[in-house]
Amino acid sequence: MEYSAVESRLSDLLAKLEKEFSAKTPRSRELFERSRRVLPGGVTYAIRFFKPHPLYIEKAEGTRVWDVDGNEYVDYWMGHGTHILGHSPKIVVDSVREILGRGTHFGYENPYAVEYAELLSRVVPGLEMVRFTNSGTEANMYALRLARAFTRRRYVVKIEGGWHGGYDALHTSVTPPFAGPESAGLPEEYVKYTLTVPYNDVEATEEVLKKYPVAAVFVEPVIGAGGCVEPVGSYLKDLRELTYRYGSLLVFDEVITGFRLAPGGGQEYFDVRADLVVLGKVVGGGFAGAGAFGGRSEVMELLDHLKHPDPRSRSFHGGTFVGNPVNMVAGYALVKYLAENRSLYEASNSAWSEFRRSIDRVCEDYGRACWTTGAGSMVGIHFTKLRPRNVREVYEHRWSRVVEHAYHLHARTSGILYISEKLVHLLPSLVHSKSEIELFRNTFESFLAKVLRS
Repeated sequence: MEYSAVESRLSDLLAKLEKEFSAKTPRSRELFERSRRVLPGGVTYAIRFFKPHPLYIEKAEGTRVWDVDGNEYVDYWMGHGTHILGHSPKIVVDSVREILGRGTHFGYENPYAVEYAELLSRVVPGLEMVRFTNSGTEANMYALRLARAFTRRRYVVKIEGGWHGGYDALHTSVTPPFAGPESAGLPEEYVKYTLTVPYNDVEATEEVLKKYPVAAVFVEPVIGAGGCVEPVGSYLKDLRELTYRYGSLLVFDEVITGFRLAPGGGQEYFDVRADLVVLGKVVGGGFAGAGAFGGRSEVMELLDHLKHPDPRSRSFHGGTFVGNPVNMVAGYALVKYLAENRSLYEASNSAWSEFRRSIDRVCEDYGRACWTTGAGSMVGIHFTKLRPRNVREVYEHRWSRVVEHAYHLHARTSGILYISEKLVHLLPSLVHSKSEIELFRNTFESFLAKVLRS
């Protein structure tokens, strides 16, 4: 492939697409200009920024969203992967309408949390006990603290490119150069006990476990924010064996894979049992402030104030809104429906697996310009010189600095929406139709035809 010629075409295409996008979204541009005066960067979360300006969505239903200019998009991001049954599924909305008539937040224990915890213990493998949190970040924070308390060790292993939220001890090695704190204002000392290794690298993990007393290994069964990279071979089973051997806990961060790959998440899908599992997004049924962590009773009981009355002898967990009735009822309705309708997973996983194969065939037709990764309904498309096995390779083997941005603009102007401009990765629902899957495929192929034509 003659990359210089491709870069020139991409530059011309970007200029054309930016004009087209701006012409279609004048009210979004106006809102962005207003928001820059009151929101840093003009957005509520940096990854929601698109060039030349972000979209401002005012309505969502099913697999579609509408912006303030009335443009309709097929959504392949679904609330950061939250809406596994589409936006505003009736079973969840109806259950929440009922509970809102009784109150939004009691500040005391409620029966809905008990019922939901019992359901989760039946659906999620190895989840003998569970505690609820207000986010996936909090769930990871409490899980790590608990792992350290249980093992009486300080070190933690995380995977390069893995995203576990903004918690200090895990907020490192997310993006290149995969070293040091990932944020300004985060002292080096806060991550000095955090050790990082590449995904799909068993040997590197064992070297670290041999050298350091590690409390836990945190891993996403399928890397999410790093581009939906799947485990190769027996990688997850090997991690399970290694952590047993070296006395560390295996923690699956299933904020994305939980209830997505299967009702029981990555543990069920890959048939590997973790000691602790972290949940988020779907666990709240699509409502804000959702998270949970749980696992073996032997470990979770270190949170028990009745068995450990001295607060310094147990691991702390708490929060004003944890276990609030809205989240409990919404999550219960959604997870119960998913557990009772497993055929949804069979159909969706099959459809998106075929999608990845079809995109790979298109990439092959265009000189192996791209590769797909993923599992189930998690999809990554990479403009790399080889199929990436980890997030370092996702970045290091790119052949262009702008092609992902160009495709994102091409998709937006074609009625397709996902995040982000830096990585083509999708977290669709279980209810996306075959025609919507085909729309993405055709849009992608039309893009390749524009920039890679001979």
